[in-house]
Amino acid sequence: MTTFANRVEQVSISGIRKVFEAAGDDAINLGIGQPDFPTPAHARRGAIEAIESGLTDAYTSNKGTRSLREAISAKYDRDYGLEIDPEDLIATSGGSEALHLVLQAHVDPGQEVIFPDPGFVSYDALTKIAGGTPKPVGLRADLTLDPATVEEAITDDTAVFVVNSPANPTGAVQSEDDMREFARIADEHDVLCLSDEVYEHIVFEGTHHPPMQFAETDNVVTVSACSKTYSMTGWRLGWVVGSNRRIERMLRVHQYGQACASAPAQYAAEAALTGPQDPVDEMVAAFEDRRDVVLDGLEDAGLDVPKPEGAFYVMPKVPEGWCEEVLDRGVVVVPGDAFGANGEGYARLSYATGMDELKEALEIIDEATQAVR
Repeated sequence: MTTFANRVEQVSISGIRKVFEAAGDDAINLGIGQPDFPTPAHARRGAIEAIESGLTDAYTSNKGTRSLREAISAKYDRDYGLEIDPEDLIATSGGSEALHLVLQAHVDPGQEVIFPDPGFVSYDALTKIAGGTPKPVGLRADLTLDPATVEEAITDDTAVFVVNSPANPTGAVQSEDDMREFARIADEHDVLCLSDEVYEHIVFEGTHHPPMQFAETDNVVTVSACSKTYSMTGWRLGWVVGSNRRIERMLRVHQYGQACASAPAQYAAEAALTGPQDPVDEMVAAFEDRRDVVLDGLEDAGLDVPKPEGAFYVMPKVPEGWCEEVLDRGVVVVPGDAFGANGEGYARLSYATGMDELKEALEIIDEATQAVR
């Protein structure tokens, strides 16, 4: 009799989705992981013009259109001084597919994947789907990932370790020294560093530094996307960058599972990357203002809150019963343990919503906090 694959049976529906389903229709949603800004007009026009010109009717190259890959390559040169050959990247169906490709191409059954805990929910699930063994590691008090912790966790069975900065769910940004260390660890231990940089441009303090800047081998691959930077989550357009030998292995997975990213989305992404960047700057400034308001509100409620330096999340420590009390009062937050065992005692709040709603939610959160103390 046909049953189900064990690798799928190990994976459950995300705890984030369960929270959304439990919330009322009129709840204030501080659980959503997408910007509340429109896709920039020039990105939309890029897709519309391509559609009207008949450029989107057929498959593109498996790796994506040459012009998009050149735009992505130019972005890495402009932002980080990295020279990326357009042949050494794949346009994917969002950052999620890019993560999937990396793990499928590099992880054999039983091999370990080290990732932050609390961390993005996909790392654990995609490791299991690849047949690998998840190896979550804890964070520092400021919710950044300590390179020493990663290095201590590496064994002969380790295939990949994941770095996510700016991070979901914590909003933490790794320092330049940390990123140098992650690159060194990848080089010296001959283990792949998967750098998830989907939030790379949403940074409030300091600067984002990709580990690829510091690596002396090809043991770093980078995943990013238009999703957060350009408020294009629904367009499903991301990419993975690596050495040609790694890209060619990932392409074997991509071409059979996906063939190519959506053609209209590719033209929209090209326009987003090559056009005016003012909408990005305006969105980041708005997120920083919201972050400051949320931090003040949570601290006024008496909660201990590590200060996030990027993305659009904050992860306060909360008393027992807090998440349920807040949800019952009509504000959606995500319990920290949805992101790993070490997330217990925390909650993730997204401030990717309007300022008026945030202020209303903070008043409710203050009342809920006092009720459970």
